[in-house]
Amino acid sequence: MSLMAEPTARKYISQEELGKHRTPGDLWISIQGKIYNVSEWANDHPGGKLPLLNLAGQDATDAFVAYHPGKAWQYLDQFFTGYYLRDYSASEVSKDYRKLVHEFSKMGLFEKKGHGVFLSFCAIAMMFAISVYGVMWSESVWVHLFSGGLMGFLWIQSGWIGHDSGHYQVMSSRGFNRFVQILTGNCLAGISIAWWKWNHNAHHLACNSLDFDPDLQHMPVFVVSSKFFDSLTSCFYERKLNFDAFARFLVSYQHWTFYPVMCLARINLFGQSFALLSSKRKVPNRGQEILGLAVFWIWYPLLVSQLPNWREKVMFVIASFSVTGIQHIQFCLNHFSSRVYVGPPSGSDWFEMQTHGTLDISCPSWMDWFHGGLQFQIEHHLFPRLPRCQLRKVSPFVKELCKKHNLPYDCASFWKANLLTLKTLRSVALQARDLSNPVPKNLVWEAVNTHG
Repeated sequence: MSLMAEPTARKYISQEELGKHRTPGDLWISIQGKIYNVSEWANDHPGGKLPLLNLAGQDATDAFVAYHPGKAWQYLDQFFTGYYLRDYSASEVSKDYRKLVHEFSKMGLFEKKGHGVFLSFCAIAMMFAISVYGVMWSESVWVHLFSGGLMGFLWIQSGWIGHDSGHYQVMSSRGFNRFVQILTGNCLAGISIAWWKWNHNAHHLACNSLDFDPDLQHMPVFVVSSKFFDSLTSCFYERKLNFDAFARFLVSYQHWTFYPVMCLARINLFGQSFALLSSKRKVPNRGQEILGLAVFWIWYPLLVSQLPNWREKVMFVIASFSVTGIQHIQFCLNHFSSRVYVGPPSGSDWFEMQTHGTLDISCPSWMDWFHGGLQFQIEHHLFPRLPRCQLRKVSPFVKELCKKHNLPYDCASFWKANLLTLKTLRSVALQARDLSNPVPKNLVWEAVNTHG
């Protein structure tokens, strides 16, 4: 009689059965055909619960590979349900994508971060010192104007570091990385890094989904598709995006208001940061976030108060906001003119959705500092953990893979990307002006137009 134990037969569930487990408190995902129950883990997930909610009930292998280092695989077994996905298979695109991630890992590209962060910090420190010196020790209006613009450039560069540190560890330790996040985001720029991570993770996972991607949900100021005319419900903000008469009016002129609004877009980020930190949502390290914002709202108003009169104070603020508006424009260029869709993200065509929804910006290597890595937006979306200094190196591999599978690899100059964005905004604006497409009248409209 054999003492060897009989192998336990595998238990399988169908894709239909897996799809039933996609509600809060009941979240199952498939990774390489194994089914994991991440219902409780969602509350402690470093990337927040939203990514798990959006990808629950389906295969999430490619998303997991994109966002997690190799050492993360060892923690999966604790969530294994014992079930496997019946008839699981990966597409040829997914197979090639995973091979590419593996090759980049073998090459050590995810670990080679270069000296960009050190150089950026040196530049930020220099710009801060010059800006403060110009305000405090010069009486020239032009120097004060220059100091305001320089502060805007400082915010752009600190924004790139904050962006990078949210995707991968830019410093030698997690604690030091966290310090850099708070310093560059909250303290220097007045933007909550917690808000940014919450917003940005949702954007990456649901790239260019009109109802899931918050980076396309700018109602009533901008819309990139006439589908917003149906008053879509934002699954990120959990509210209806009403396209009423007021929204129609603003959208009708959005191609004219785009650049002026971008000059003041920072105000929206301030408001979003305050809204999150004052909400009942779970915010990791809320105290650190609030303290960091407090630092900003002490030093920046104090610096502005040193200017001699209100005219120069307003000029300084507008200059700093307008210059950093360049960065807000850059965020829009990468996605506004790309393909959009309605519905949740799909884990089975991860590579395809990222390439369809993004636009690269062509530029010489000496201009990489200006774009902060966003010039390789396709590469960044496919390999979000990859340090920005490696994006140019992997670009040819991504182009080749897109060509092999007949997928778009859209790239345009900075000038052309602006034109494409304005063309998209103008197209939707003209549709909004078509009065044959009625929209619900809001209460303000009814009050103004009520007679008798």
